[in-house]
Amino acid sequence: MNYQPFIDDSVSLIEFTRIYLAIFYTFVAGFYTYRIIYKNRTTPSGVIFPGQQYCSSWWNHMAFKFFRAAIWFVCVVRVFIPELDNYLVLFEPLNGWPGVMFGNVLLSAGFILSMFVHFDMASLWRSGIDPNGPKELKTTGLYDYSRNPMYLGVAAAQIGFFLALPCVFSLICLIVGVTALYRQTLVEEEHLSQSFSEQYQYYKQRVPRWL
Repeated sequence: MNYQPFIDDSVSLIEFTRIYLAIFYTFVAGFYTYRIIYKNRTTPSGVIFPGQQYCSSWWNHMAFKFFRAAIWFVCVVRVFIPELDNYLVLFEPLNGWPGVMFGNVLLSAGFILSMFVHFDMASLWRSGIDPNGPKELKTTGLYDYSRNPMYLGVAAAQIGFFLALPCVFSLICLIVGVTALYRQTLVEEEHLSQSFSEQYQYYKQRVPRWL
């Protein structure tokens, strides 16, 4: 009897991942939409600050906004039109076990990490740079080990997406996403250096940017 466990069945894994990605990114889109609406209602000054039009922070914000929408759209359409894969230019050697499974795990873990940091920051959380804040420098919790744990989670999720759906489209999303993250990190570090001066300089010396 030739029995092959489901976990080694690349075809089944790929089809499972097709549905999983659509559900995952639909949940992420709904979660962020709800959280932003809720936070805006409870925060008089709002929580979304892309910056002045065409500035570095604005471009980073627009890049994330565009590719988040594109990723969700592609993942949902793939469920109903599998032939879309023919236009994504799949990297066939990577499209199977164990890469796709590891991608699913890394994608999920990255999102969980980002959400943990999001809730841990509570009222301090902002998307972009609040010109009137932050009121205090967050250095506890995961920020005691990394200066950018939320962005670390986002980067891990982006790498996970590429592995879960290895193709030219996800590779472009990965390159643009990681580049935008790095650029936004530099902008925010400059803002924090001006806002907290010596306190932030000491924090930079003590805690690495990533890990």
